[in-house]
Amino acid sequence: MFYYSSKDATFGVMVNFPNKLAKKLNERSDANALRSLSVSNKLTDFSSNDYLGFSRDLTISEQALHLLEEHNTLQNGATGSRLLSGNHPLYQILETTLCEFHQSEAALVFNSGYDANIGFFSCVPQRGDIVLYDEYIHASIRDGIRMGNAKSYKFKHNDLADLEARCKAECKSNLTDLEIYVVTESVFSMDGDMPDLVGFAKICEAYNCRFVVDEAHAVGVLGKHGEGLLQELNIHDNVFARIVTFGKGVGCHGAAVLGSTMLKSYLVNFARSFIYTTGLSPHAVASVLSAYNYLKSQGRELEQLKHIISYFNGKLVRLGLQEQFISSNSAIHCCLVSGNDKVRDTAKSIQEKGYDVRPILSPTVPEGQERLRICLHSFNSENEVDDLLEELVSLI
Repeated sequence: MFYYSSKDATFGVMVNFPNKLAKKLNERSDANALRSLSVSNKLTDFSSNDYLGFSRDLTISEQALHLLEEHNTLQNGATGSRLLSGNHPLYQILETTLCEFHQSEAALVFNSGYDANIGFFSCVPQRGDIVLYDEYIHASIRDGIRMGNAKSYKFKHNDLADLEARCKAECKSNLTDLEIYVVTESVFSMDGDMPDLVGFAKICEAYNCRFVVDEAHAVGVLGKHGEGLLQELNIHDNVFARIVTFGKGVGCHGAAVLGSTMLKSYLVNFARSFIYTTGLSPHAVASVLSAYNYLKSQGRELEQLKHIISYFNGKLVRLGLQEQFISSNSAIHCCLVSGNDKVRDTAKSIQEKGYDVRPILSPTVPEGQERLRICLHSFNSENEVDDLLEELVSLI
């Protein structure tokens, strides 16, 4: 344990750091929840979001370079916002590809999933509108809602009955122009579980709500070619907007909002996180385009991932661990280990055996629901899963 004061421990000089901020750091340290940056390690990967291994795929990186040469965009940066000088030709090609792959009328690429969510939720719901969101929704969506002018209320996690009760209560309003936005994720990043999206879509239709789904952890993982859960269920036309990200299953960087042509035009005009930022570099866009082309033409990695997910769940049953884990058929699996100290010590012991498994601490998750977050990948082997889970049995 250590404490921050007005003397910086690294440089040994007096700094003018606000006491209120130092107090918050000290409180975080006392709770054993202080975050810090660490460099990449050489452990067996059970922690990254690179579910298909695309971030390290040489075929994808070589194709990205070919695209840059083909479209004469060999430059290091976008040079400006997309509304000024940064809208290089690869953007249009990527957005067309996204529309075809995700069966969407229009697509607008943002610099990150965070940018897409704060851009959408800060400007689309208007004053007098209502946003109903799952209580476990991602921080970027919460931040976007806070930045906007609509009222917002949470509903119980994946609870259709609670959502319907909320919709029914809000629909009693006499406001004729009231819009209700219902927001959830197709795969929750800290639990790995999935909501009943068909049930959600039916409720939204019944109460004339705008359905919005963040598919960040479903793209590349669910669907015939990794299109996401909405397309796997064939209800993608029932949503007002989808957010897809490229930093996880696609193995690159960036995100997109999928929806109607009018929604795209609205975001170009009013989404501040889109308007007031330099665009992605040509290389970043080419990498995403290359990864999508690979997804369309190859299915090997996705099948391997689906196999290892099935094998992992079967192993949990054989070892009697299923009660310790949140039920999941996605690439994210969470073992509940209550207490920041205990979950950190457990993760450290696993890492010492050569497996990169990270602890998720409160306040990122509610106190008492701390966990080990295990991410599965197409390149993980059955033997690696066996060794990891058998080590976990010995620890818990």
